[in-house]
Amino acid sequence: MSQSSKLIRVLVVDDSAFARKVLREALSQNPALEVVGIARDGLEALEKIAELAPDVVTLDLVMPNLDGLGVLRALPREGGPRVVVVSISDADSALGIEALQNGATDLVQKPTALATDRLYELSGELVAKVINAAQSKKVTIEPARGPLDLRPRAAASLGVRLVVIGTSTGGPQALTRLLTAFPRDLPCAVAVALHIPAGYTEALARRLDESCAVRVFEARDGAPIPAGSVAIARGGAHLRVAEEGGVLTARVSPHPLTAPFCPSVNVLFESAAALGPAVLGVVLTGMGDDGLLGSRALRDAGGRILTEAESSAVVYGMPRSVREAGLSAGEARIEDMAEVILRNI
Repeated sequence: MSQSSKLIRVLVVDDSAFARKVLREALSQNPALEVVGIARDGLEALEKIAELAPDVVTLDLVMPNLDGLGVLRALPREGGPRVVVVSISDADSALGIEALQNGATDLVQKPTALATDRLYELSGELVAKVINAAQSKKVTIEPARGPLDLRPRAAASLGVRLVVIGTSTGGPQALTRLLTAFPRDLPCAVAVALHIPAGYTEALARRLDESCAVRVFEARDGAPIPAGSVAIARGGAHLRVAEEGGVLTARVSPHPLTAPFCPSVNVLFESAAALGPAVLGVVLTGMGDDGLLGSRALRDAGGRILTEAESSAVVYGMPRSVREAGLSAGEARIEDMAEVILRNI
């Protein structure tokens, strides 16, 4: 990093002295980052954010006085720091998902006081996610007004049986906005690959199922995915969709172990390509280019691809790679994506 490059200013927020020490040491190892302060609870965090104007905040969720969710809700909807949630354990998975739906960019599971050997393992993941967060943008996503009405489109079915969706950074917010707009009588199945740590997808699926007209569930191997339902790939496993006896079925496996992300958007999309023109692919906000190879396989098999517009994407990496490769048949802001999907099925 050159001397003239701007350092990423980070505020560490945690009520545990051990966690603050570990996080500060992990972040300080990278020359691109500068830890400008620490806070011990949510109220002090808001004071330090106003005083220090950090680029990124690493935020504990369970704190006295004001918890992490309270901090997120108090931050401005536009501008302000990006937030990486540092969650203590799998027991916080529901809180972690709620944080992502309220604008946090990513999750990191921190070590407990008995797991000091995880410091080096934590460092790489934490630093990468803080740097990614600094490169993302904060977007205001208006809540869905409720499920759209499918009836005006009933006579225009294009024979799509499956919609496959790929997303990463900013994905939980985008999925919440998109899936809550789907009508109960959605005439096709939906499968989703989201880059998220293992242990969080069940909580995400449960929260979405409670707020959506369509059924949302965490994919299990061999489970059918009927029309009007959404299967979300389990964190730490790949999701494929296969047609078995005329029924679309989830196939869940850790293989290939060499995929950069697990679940992988490419793996999901490539499996769906077997259905040819009966598949619609959708690539939403996310860092990197996972989904590019899968989108090419889908397009070559006769399927179509839609991409999220740059104006609403938290990170315009995955949609950009597909669009610049000439594979996108159209793009839309996340607020309009459900409407565009319905027109294309």
